[in-house]
Amino acid sequence: MAERKVAIVTGSATGIGAATARLLASRGWNVVVNYTKSKKEADETASECKKLGADVLVCRADVAEDADCRRMVADTVARWGRLDALVNSAGFTRFVHHADLEGMTSEDFRRTLDINLMGPYQMIRAAVPHLKKAGNAAVVNVSSVAGITAGGSSIAYSCSKAGLNVLTTALARVLGPEIRVNAVCPAFVGTRWLVAGMGEERYQAYKSNLEKTVTLRKAMMPEDLAQHILWFIEGAGFVTGQVLVTDAGFSLGPVPAHSAAGAEKAKEAAKPA
Repeated sequence: MAERKVAIVTGSATGIGAATARLLASRGWNVVVNYTKSKKEADETASECKKLGADVLVCRADVAEDADCRRMVADTVARWGRLDALVNSAGFTRFVHHADLEGMTSEDFRRTLDINLMGPYQMIRAAVPHLKKAGNAAVVNVSSVAGITAGGSSIAYSCSKAGLNVLTTALARVLGPEIRVNAVCPAFVGTRWLVAGMGEERYQAYKSNLEKTVTLRKAMMPEDLAQHILWFIEGAGFVTGQVLVTDAGFSLGPVPAHSAAGAEKAKEAAKPA
């Protein structure tokens, strides 16, 4: 059995999954880099993880397919003899305005649910025996604030993430004490996937606006979210069943334009004469 801990990170060829795989590799973990279509990017991420000292398994698997999920877990355990963490990062959406009810095909709706909701369920189900054997294991589901606010790229997407949040709580109840199950709920995350969906010009304008209007005045990048995922894995030993909003204050609404100026005036007024 490998002495280094082992994590499967689904959807880890690019974006949030890739950043998480690299961060875990830098922390002494062996990692499974999973992809469906992006083999070149998966190999690049694997190479980066190896440079950080990790042993890496690159696995092509579609999490919407139960057989693929079971094979990925089996290949992981065959390679290292253990599994200590699972990060469900694989995701899918179509960018369809919520008012355009005819714009979302039944096939796209089902595909969104299959990958974003059934995928994590199937991965967790396949991984449970090995995670329980490891003890103090962690599952982190990459959800979205869209699952709370009913916003996001499409109605199907927000429904899938709302379901994932409920799944997180439900499975946390039944998988303890050996396995902790939590979720992160970001809003904007600057990924290639988001650029492709929004278009470069709209993406840059939206990002710039966020940096002026959200409470923390910054837009999240994949490496930022990876830090929150790592905390759930390594640093949150007493936390399970939690759906953590990690959105820089996006869900609080835009900061009033007068706030910054008002705060500066208040500081000036408070200074001694």
